[in-house]
Amino acid sequence: MTTRTDRPEHTLDDIRAAVARARSAGLGWAALEARERRAALLRWKRELARRTDEFAEVIAAETGKPVHDARSEVLLTLVHLDWAARNAHRVLGRRRVRSGLLSVHQRALLAYRPLGVIGVIGPWNYPLYTPMGSIGYALAAGNAVVFKPSELTPEVGILLARSFGEAVPDHTDLLRTVTGPGSTGAALAGAEGPSGVDKVAFTGSPGTARKVAAACAATLTPLLAECGGKDAVLVSADADLDAAADAIVWGAMSNAGQTCAGVERVYAEASVHEALCARIVSRARALTPGDTYGPLILPSQLAVVERHVKQALVDGGSAELGGPDSVRDRVLGPVVLSGVPEDSPAVTEETFGPVVVVNPVRDMDEAVERANASAYALGAAVFTRSAAAGLALAERLGSGAVSVNSVLGFAAIPSLPFGGAGESGYGRIHGEEGLRAFAAPRSVTVRRFAPAVDLTSFATPREKVARAVELGRKLHARF
Repeated sequence: MTTRTDRPEHTLDDIRAAVARARSAGLGWAALEARERRAALLRWKRELARRTDEFAEVIAAETGKPVHDARSEVLLTLVHLDWAARNAHRVLGRRRVRSGLLSVHQRALLAYRPLGVIGVIGPWNYPLYTPMGSIGYALAAGNAVVFKPSELTPEVGILLARSFGEAVPDHTDLLRTVTGPGSTGAALAGAEGPSGVDKVAFTGSPGTARKVAAACAATLTPLLAECGGKDAVLVSADADLDAAADAIVWGAMSNAGQTCAGVERVYAEASVHEALCARIVSRARALTPGDTYGPLILPSQLAVVERHVKQALVDGGSAELGGPDSVRDRVLGPVVLSGVPEDSPAVTEETFGPVVVVNPVRDMDEAVERANASAYALGAAVFTRSAAAGLALAERLGSGAVSVNSVLGFAAIPSLPFGGAGESGYGRIHGEEGLRAFAAPRSVTVRRFAPAVDLTSFATPREKVARAVELGRKLHARF
């Protein structure tokens, strides 16, 4: 894992200049026909696909994750960019909507316009896939973008902007990258004064999101915030335990647990809890840290993980696999905990490491209650033999996304929105909602003919207006 320290720390003046250049480029981009923007974005997608190995190597070099993980990240990026490019016009293009009886003389139209310049502040755990959930959709919606990657992964952001300029040379300034520490992201959000962006899309911790929100509030700049999770898996007594264990281990340990919608809590009915734990431990023990998954990317996260594991044991939990000795190096061994009290930090706080808590519950009602008790509400999963029962449980969960008999199934489906509530943030990326997140609705009416009774003219006799209003009242009182 390599960290570049020679990249510039862009100042507010630098950011304003980048925003100005992006805005100028954005005017031409927004004026293109939808098919032209689609063609340009698909050209960029094909360029990214051809350069998959190059991007994967940069991601691996900066994060330490295995190249095979990085290649999967690139593939997910391609899937989402392809969908955004191909569906933007269908979702955002002008369409007719019903006018209703009162306004039958009007043709009602709804369309969406680009917001302008979107400021995207990206994370370090998935430095390409996650920010592209905003960047690709914002561009497809007709906007320009100024991207501030994590200071731990600046090269990914720089390569991304360069690849766009090479694939779409007529719009080189449409995607600009600025680099620097957290203060650069704060400046992009407006903490040092208006930066000029029209919306901010942020991914990071809830604490940082609050600071970004405060900066945006000064200029009423809208914010989309994705702030992580403490995702739960519910396992019923009739579930396929082998399938559940396999999914739980992957959801908890892939990318060293550094996944916002990764598995951190499991609630299994008491009758199958012991058998499920045994299967989880068996699969987790077979992993090879450093090869199966990489190190903790953020050095300070090691202390968080260590504190959670130690406190879980102090609070009365047991280590089914690993323990404090597993978390003394940034390449952590997998840790499986059981019987951890619900008020322990390993249950209440985001751990962001290869650690999973597997607790027994009386039944699925208690599992739902415990899952929903978290301050986070990003993703969840349910394992049960009955799809109908799984869907019924999904309806009762407060998270923004739920997978039945899999984990993170929604991440690879670009038509599904992604986002949460509470400490997990607000707003949605991906899917139709993700496109609309970077556009403003515009309502248009076209008068088709003169109405029998014009309620918007002082020339209409008052008695005629009164009769029309009374007729409308009676209709609504009856039906």
